[in-house]
Formats: sequence, C-alpha cells, structure tokens
Amino acid sequence: MDETPVDYRAVFQALPGAVALLTTDLVYVDVNEAFLALARRTREQVVGRYLFDVFPDNPDDPSANGVRYLSASLRRVAETGERDSMALQRYDVQDPEHPGTWEERYWSPVNVAVRGPDGSAALLLHRVEDVTALIRSRSEAEGGRTRVLEADLYARARELQDANERLRLAHARDHEIALRLQESMLPPQPLDRHRRAVSYRPATGALNVCGDWYDLVDLPEPNRTAVAVGDVVGHGLLAAGVMGQLRSALSAASRVAAGPAQALEVLGLYARSVDGAESTTAVSVFIDWQEHTLTYSSAGHPPPVLCRPDGTVTFLDGATDPPLGARPEHVPRPQASCDWAEGSALVLYTDGLIERRGEDIYTGLDRLAASICRHHAAEPGPLADALLADLVPDSGAVDDIALVVLRL
Repeated sequence: MDETPVDYRAVFQALPGAVALLTTDLVYVDVNEAFLALARRTREQVVGRYLFDVFPDNPDDPSANGVRYLSASLRRVAETGERDSMALQRYDVQDPEHPGTWEERYWSPVNVAVRGPDGSAALLLHRVEDVTALIRSRSEAEGGRTRVLEADLYARARELQDANERLRLAHARDHEIALRLQESMLPPQPLDRHRRAVSYRPATGALNVCGDWYDLVDLPEPNRTAVAVGDVVGHGLLAAGVMGQLRSALSAASRVAAGPAQALEVLGLYARSVDGAESTTAVSVFIDWQEHTLTYSSAGHPPPVLCRPDGTVTFLDGATDPPLGARPEHVPRPQASCDWAEGSALVLYTDGLIERRGEDIYTGLDRLAASICRHHAAEPGPLADALLADLVPDSGAVDDIALVVLRL
C-alpha cells in the first residue's frame, strides 16, 4: 500500500499556534503564518534575521529582561537538546507601524531542539503563546476585587470608628460615674489639726476608682485618732462597691471598739455577708496623742511604717493575722503597741506602692524604708510625693495605691 507523501512545510504553516524555526545561532529560518500574525510582522521582516534584532528589549524600560531570559533558554536547549517550557514572560514588542511605540505583551514560550543526524540540536523550534489578554482580564478582575475590597475596608473602618466613638462615650460615662463614686465612698480629708497627706491612685489603665481605701477618724475618747487602709481584691466599680461597704463598716466599728484588733474582728464578721469581700486585707492604727502610743492590728496587710525624728525606720509587724474571711471560724485578732516621739512620721499604704512584677515583696519593703529614711524630714505632702516618685515605676502602677502620711 502506497503512503501518501506529507508536505511538512504545509503542516508547519497550518499549525494553529505561533511557531518559529531558528538556527542554533538564533537566526530565523522559517516562521508560520500564526507567528507573523501574532508578531504583526511580514516574512521579509523576520526570516534570515537575528532574533533579537527583530525583537529587542524595550530600551525605555530599565527592568526589561526578555532578551536575557529567552536567550538563556534557547542556548540551553541548543547545548543540552532538552525541551524548556519557560515561565510566563513579559516581553514588550515594538509597534512596526509606529517606531518607538512599545506594546506591553505577555508570553508563554516553549523551546524544543530539532535533532540532526548526529543527535545534536540542528534547529530550535520556538513556540509562543500570547497571553496578554488573559493577564489584562485578570488584572482588571483583580482591580475590581480591589475596589470592592477597598469599599469594604472603608465601610469596616467607618464601623470601627463609630464603635470607638461609642466606647469613648461609654468610657467617659463610666469615668464620671467612677469619680462620683470615689467622692461618695472615700472620707473627706482629715481634720486640719493633724498634719497629714493622702494619695489615692488607681492602677494604670483602670478607672479613677478601685478597691483600695483609707480612713481617718477622730475617736470619741479625747486625743485619740484611728487611721486605716484596706485593699479589696480586684479593680473597677464592683471592687469599689465592696470597698465602700467595708470602709464604712470599719469606720463605724472603730468608733465603738476598744482597739484596732476588735475593730478588725467586727469588720471580719461583717465581711462574711458581703459578696466579693473575701481575702480583703486591712490594717488599723489607733493613735494616742497624749500618751504618744500607737496601737495596731493587721489583717494580712503590709505593715505600716514608723519613722522616728532621726530617720530610724520601724515596720509595725508585731500583730499580723490572715486577711478577712481567711479563717473558717471567728477567733480574736492580735494587737500590739509601740511608743512614738514627737516629729515622727507614720506611713500606711496598700501593696501597689511596694510590689513590682517578678520581684520579692521584701525588696519593695526595703525600697520603701530607704525612701522614707531619705525624705523623713519633709512635710507629709512632699514626703508622700517623694515616696510615689521613688517607688512607682515610670510605666505606672500595676496595682491600685492608697497612701496615708501623718506627722506625729
């Protein structure tokens, strides 16, 4: 049976894809009609010419690299005989009808060796597919999605802005409530006959109200004053509400109790009926102005400090007991006394003044003693300011602080 001869040149020209034949020196041997149509060139403008004379890089584009990548691929195929499917390439083409005008084009090239009788590459088959339209349509789609995304982000930004404004108004409202609550729950300043200073500072980031409290009250007996500080677990309005109840209860108990220990016993019994009062700490000191004595008792609270006129510092830690509600049943609390000399300073505080993260509490107590000794001659107001400056980190207090300084 006779075989029908095949006109391979006709086949080459009829291929639907754009194909060119090149020598291993990258000179065009032949191109099909699809290639000429895609390149918008005539056969005379292509065949017999060096590839990169026909299609040079865009001289106006410093980032143009089509020549370098295509040349490397073709020379690699010529040397190895192995096929190379190149990654997507941007390769701008000069408009033949408008010299100097370059069209942005994107190509998907495949380079194949046509082997000679000895098996080496005799010619190079260069097939290209113009994917510019696809890239542009995707870019337009991405642009559309970007515009939608931008609109969505803008809407979300407006929602966030509105939410922030609502939060700001809510915070301002809570701030005002906190200030009024603080004013109503904390006692007025002590009587003017006592040289004293009081500081009340919430933790950084908290409202201007917290669970710490102070109290100073002149007792019914002549020449006696009770001073106390306490610390409710937690922060915010809930802790402040508990603080207000306990402060009022201790203030009332101090007026009728025989001493600070009995006042704290009464407070402990009352605290059992108050939600959120468990583990509250408090310390109470009764000052006898005539006998020059201090009588004190502590319910799990850091010890008050007595600084004598010569700067000697003594911690009042001889009557320390667990916090309120820590024992399952009621037992009497301890009480201790010491003398004081005129010109001494008495300092009561909550743990926010001495505690720092990752540090032993005794380090904070030593720092407090050193600061009081250094500034012991100052009046109560400057002394309180100096203690806060020395002991509170620059980043702010991590816990609430109540501080009372009395010149005895």
